[in-house]
Amino acid sequence: MATDKDAKPSAEAPASNNATSLETVTVTGSRIGRDTFTSVSPLQVITREETTLAGFNSAAGALQSNSVTGGSAQINNAYGGFVVNGGGGANTLGLRGMDPTRTLILLNGRRVSPAGSRGSVGSADLNVLPTSMIDRVEVLKDGASSIYGSDAVAGVVNIITRKNIDGFSVEAQYNVSEAGGGDETRYSIAWGKTSDRFSISGSFEAYDRNELKLGDRDWARCQTPYLRTVDDETGAVGAWGSADFIDPLTGKAKCYQLAGRGSNGVTINTISTGTRTGVGAAGSVGSSFNRWRPNSGVTTGLVGFEGVGGGLNDLNVRDTFDPRQLNNSMISPVQVKTGFLQGAFDLQALGNAEVYFELLGNRRESDQTGFRQLSLDYAQGSILLPTQLQSSVAQTAPTNLTNGRPLGVRAFIGAGNDHSEQTVDFWKVTGGLRGDFVWTDWHYDFMVSKSRSDADYTFEGFRIDKLAQSLDVVATPGGFACRNSAGGCIAAPFLTSQVIGGKLPQDWKNFVYGRATGSTLYEESTVNFSLDGPLFSLPYGEVRGAFGLEYRKAKINDQPAPDSLTNNIQNFTSAAPTVGTDSVKEIYGELEVPLLSGLKGAEELTMNVSARYTDYDSYGSDHTYKIGGLWTPVSWLTFRASYGTSYRAPALFEQFLGGTTGFLSSATDPCDDLSPTDSPVRRANCATEVPDGFRATSGVTSITAGGAEQGLKAETSKNFTTGIVLQPELPKSFGDLSFAVDYYKIEVENGVSRIGGAEILSRCYSDPQFRNGGSFCRLVDPRAAGNGALTVHDSYINLATDRVRGLDFTARYVRDIGPGTLRTTVQATHFLEQASKLFAEDELEDYNGNIGAPSWTATLDATYEWKNWKVRYGLEWVDSMQSYGYYELDRATSPYKMHTEDYYLSHLSVQHKWDKWSVTGGVRNLFDAEPKKISDSDQYYRVGNGPLYSGYDYLGRSFFLNVQASF
Repeated sequence: MATDKDAKPSAEAPASNNATSLETVTVTGSRIGRDTFTSVSPLQVITREETTLAGFNSAAGALQSNSVTGGSAQINNAYGGFVVNGGGGANTLGLRGMDPTRTLILLNGRRVSPAGSRGSVGSADLNVLPTSMIDRVEVLKDGASSIYGSDAVAGVVNIITRKNIDGFSVEAQYNVSEAGGGDETRYSIAWGKTSDRFSISGSFEAYDRNELKLGDRDWARCQTPYLRTVDDETGAVGAWGSADFIDPLTGKAKCYQLAGRGSNGVTINTISTGTRTGVGAAGSVGSSFNRWRPNSGVTTGLVGFEGVGGGLNDLNVRDTFDPRQLNNSMISPVQVKTGFLQGAFDLQALGNAEVYFELLGNRRESDQTGFRQLSLDYAQGSILLPTQLQSSVAQTAPTNLTNGRPLGVRAFIGAGNDHSEQTVDFWKVTGGLRGDFVWTDWHYDFMVSKSRSDADYTFEGFRIDKLAQSLDVVATPGGFACRNSAGGCIAAPFLTSQVIGGKLPQDWKNFVYGRATGSTLYEESTVNFSLDGPLFSLPYGEVRGAFGLEYRKAKINDQPAPDSLTNNIQNFTSAAPTVGTDSVKEIYGELEVPLLSGLKGAEELTMNVSARYTDYDSYGSDHTYKIGGLWTPVSWLTFRASYGTSYRAPALFEQFLGGTTGFLSSATDPCDDLSPTDSPVRRANCATEVPDGFRATSGVTSITAGGAEQGLKAETSKNFTTGIVLQPELPKSFGDLSFAVDYYKIEVENGVSRIGGAEILSRCYSDPQFRNGGSFCRLVDPRAAGNGALTVHDSYINLATDRVRGLDFTARYVRDIGPGTLRTTVQATHFLEQASKLFAEDELEDYNGNIGAPSWTATLDATYEWKNWKVRYGLEWVDSMQSYGYYELDRATSPYKMHTEDYYLSHLSVQHKWDKWSVTGGVRNLFDAEPKKISDSDQYYRVGNGPLYSGYDYLGRSFFLNVQASF
């Protein structure tokens, strides 16, 4: 938490020109007054001025930058087309490479409750923050559950708003990309009035971000496997891309834009039949096929079709690209409107008490464009099939579209773009009374807060019942009619090359295709009473204490669309309602004890201890504690250390998420189309279940659900941090140098998480003990008889251990040069370990340095200021990453590129201030750095040929202009 006063600068926060000493305040990480530099725990401060100079146009963008998150992957605007916690358009924050549910977001020291859509709402959405009113952000890089509650496991982010505003100000900022797409606009007004007895201030802002499509960037327009050739005899390897399938139609590597993971897992513009003899397409082998595409030039075999799959054919021969796929959202558009009002009134009674309040209201409207594959099943003998296909039997068992008859032909149709939308209304109201006890130096604060997130989410899809109705037809003189005409049924189209290519009759599409809307409600209420002040005196100072009581209650109610409830959307997940509630009662206390002060070898020696007792309605009670110390033997050297514990009950969605059945592509099957270059362990395990040359013909069923009924437990953790701060006393002409290094270790036991269906399968089939050893294979059902289909259970479970260790480095140098002052700050994070294991008997698997989890990241901020001018250069660095060892591959001979090179982003900006005006302009991604490339595999999602990773910039070079005026 923080008061209205400015915090003293630290090694993590550049000082102002003339600031030599500022008042002690309460800072994030403690409820007892301290300054940021003498904080027991490492604290990073980001000011409003810094974010403006850096060119960020939203609080979400600033908070998800590498300088705050230390290279951790974040759910940002590039994840709109993926299923994420919080739903499409959500932006969340997780510190130390951990889940956002383990990072606490505060606004003026009070928690920001979750917001979003769908059943997995459990973290604060950064879109709700009032960007124009933010004064600074304090990031506590240390566990603080005993201070703030259970979800402060990896750290705390406290957003502090501007106070004591007098007058009226306006601000406008525009960010535009050089190549087009993803432009951002924000307009805001802020005002305030302050007198002897009251203060009131507020703001209103509108933020708008345009869509960035895949087709807007050259590097994303053609997703290829990006594989290299490997000679089995000599071991010689070719250039990256040399093993990509060359499309005979273009002479270039084939594009697979429809697939997020595994280029061969989906297809469009083809049909599937029983195996039969025919003419093969260019690039195919043999004469037996079960997958075909239209070719009017074929007059023998299956007339009008050429074979593109089946037998020994490479599945890459199939068509999997449609220009409309380039309309997919790479960065989803959003419109956000935010209002904020805060105020306080001095009662001149009850110990200088004041009544205070905060009102926060926010609406987010976001949407995403995707591409829909329609699998249209024609029954055997259907009169909607050409004569030469009516005898085909692709599958003897009926499907949900064949009305009880065997499947004759399945058409894989590129049905065009679909759209998803989210509207999230969020509000939070806080009121309280704070003051002094008249007869003592103690202070009290009573606070009540209520928040509510109310969302509607809409998506489009083909309804199974109407598809089946439209496929059950009878012949009429004019063509075909539905056997059951209820609801204005329109007969499905006769199978032609145009239909296979995605040209569907509009009246039929209007009948079978539609929008489905669900709703999500999340509410949270908080009551808190706290007091703090001196307890007694010791020889070297006062022992101070802070104590409090808190009660919180939260509830979630997600009601999916009726068609989702009944699993009536073709090739789409089913979902059940997510309904649950939980409450917690807590009591906490903190003591700060000055042991020594002003002595030789002990300029300061202080101990801080805190504890919290927690009693959840769902998971019972436990206690947490934290012990920390600060020792300054000489004025320029400080040592600090802390050790604490936490106890986190699973979030509501982790407990109560309604059962959801989804499907992963057939390429997710670890045994699909194996080659000699695949892992020997995987090939050996697959040989026990499937024959050589196995081709998966069915998608993998993935079942997800909350863990409450399966005995999900609360998670506990331990957090240790120790560091050194150096501030050498240099001659004035040498400038001011500060340096801090902190070591951290967080170990979570019984961690609550989902692993991911593809990850479970990969780990299971890469385990030398396979099904005999258990581990991840416990979550994979035995293969289905007949087609060998897999089912994987990816529900919320207790991971035995999650562990991260690392080092944070911060260096600041300030010196007068010429007419102005240069301030340079370097921040670096080095992960020593990022590891997890699922079961207690397993070995920890360290994924540190893997793609998406770099071991090193760093930022440089250099600002030169003179008179009314500032010039800033910023640099972001993401270390090279590689995943060969993790997946037991030889980097030298693997056909897969599973490594990335070092990645650098440069930024340049200039600012000028007048009496009441300021103008800031600059360039982000100065050298137009593109995401690094990796090969296609079932291990990583990609955007174009680059990994889906928030540390990479997808916009490219962009320009920004910020104008502010005060009246």
